[in-house]
Amino acid sequence: MHTDTERCVRAVQSKDARFDGWFFTAVLTTRIYCRPSCPVVPPKLENMTFYPSAAACQQAGFRACKRCRPDTSPGSPEWNQRADLVARAMRLIADGTVDREGVPGLAARLGYSTRQIERQLLAELGAGPLALARAQRAQTARLLIETTALPMAEIAFAAGFSSIRTFNDTVRDVFALSPSELRNRRPKTTVLTPGTLTLRLPFRAPLNPDNLFGHLAATAVPGVEEWRAGAYRRTLRLPYGHGIASLTPKSDHIACRLTLSDLRDLPVAISRCRRMLDLDADPVAVDDQLRTDPVLAPLVDKAPGRRVPRTVDEAEFAVRAVLGQQVSTAAARTHAARLVTAHGEPVDDPEGGLTHLFPSPEALAALDPESLAMPRTRRTTFTTLVGQLADGTLHLGVESDWTETRAQLLSLPGFGPWTADVIAMRALGDPDAFLPTDLGIRRAAQELGLPSTPAALTARAAAWRPWRAYAVQYLWATDSHPINFLPV
Repeated sequence: MHTDTERCVRAVQSKDARFDGWFFTAVLTTRIYCRPSCPVVPPKLENMTFYPSAAACQQAGFRACKRCRPDTSPGSPEWNQRADLVARAMRLIADGTVDREGVPGLAARLGYSTRQIERQLLAELGAGPLALARAQRAQTARLLIETTALPMAEIAFAAGFSSIRTFNDTVRDVFALSPSELRNRRPKTTVLTPGTLTLRLPFRAPLNPDNLFGHLAATAVPGVEEWRAGAYRRTLRLPYGHGIASLTPKSDHIACRLTLSDLRDLPVAISRCRRMLDLDADPVAVDDQLRTDPVLAPLVDKAPGRRVPRTVDEAEFAVRAVLGQQVSTAAARTHAARLVTAHGEPVDDPEGGLTHLFPSPEALAALDPESLAMPRTRRTTFTTLVGQLADGTLHLGVESDWTETRAQLLSLPGFGPWTADVIAMRALGDPDAFLPTDLGIRRAAQELGLPSTPAALTARAAAWRPWRAYAVQYLWATDSHPINFLPV
């Protein structure tokens, strides 16, 4: 979008927050870059230039605005609605792959050479993987500086910097302030809880929390997830350790409390929470498309901004999808809770009732199949899935190619279209995944006067593309199931 100058100028002049994260405005006279909704008086047209990423602005020598904090914009919705190389690379960078494995590791995960990755990212984003990772490290450093009392040396290494000098130089380059000056700007009323980070997760309005938090709470696995005091809480398995996330819906942000065993996991934890809550979506684009169908339009108008509830762990969700085949939500939770108690890793949670991490594929692959209280055919499905996840034959991650992975899932015994598509929708993040065989969808279609047979409904849903996963949320909302309501 940053190449459409006229459209960008209109967004800046109207201070349209819907475009925050889509592009960034760099001001040639001040050498500052801003989000489109920056509250300051817009610069003159001849002094504006536009970039597709904060990293590109930084690489061109611009510094972040101290008023609008462009580094805290929602992420571009492009990376969660596309399945091409650049989008998959951006999801991996957000998940901390470059910091942990370097650019060669990023390229290996995607199956391309480092040269190809760098060329494509530069062409579309104006910055290579190292610059994009550097921008993310700067944002992580700012969060730690402003929300903790940690010494700067600890913050530098927790944010992923290789030296304190690099940390100091980067913070000055990006924010035009030293680390100490950033900390001194922190509001005096800020309350710091040792071991806990408190931050705000921004999103593009509107956001309807009912189906989002209702679904997560209604399907919560005891010990791993819970709804407590108006917040959805769950344990996180992270690259360097584990964590607990507490997420509370607010009118203009999601309040997030993170307790981490290793602070190096902060950017990954934030990225996974954002992804689970689908916070980088563009609800206006989604809802405008779905409103073109006269049957869906009233549903959208009644409660706009529905998101697709996703997951923080793709392998975990796939296991839970198999446990939920042809049983009730309560029965699926019971099956999962038994596995958690028997094979999950214990964690401490002084603030609530969380007790375990969800079992890893390796732990589940080692269990005795006869101990599983399920029909033999589903037992075979379960053991095949966890076996392939454990040995790497099947990999589910943010970099997964949606079409190829869906085909691979369908080749497994006991995997039909519903299981493969629900994993594509909620674990892989495919915004166009559709569930025409789902009983709730067929019942809603019949009540609304839509075709109720899978083939006819799929044909009708072609007009909803590429947002059929969001149409599923609106169709499910016609039911009185608890997944559609914010818990009290």
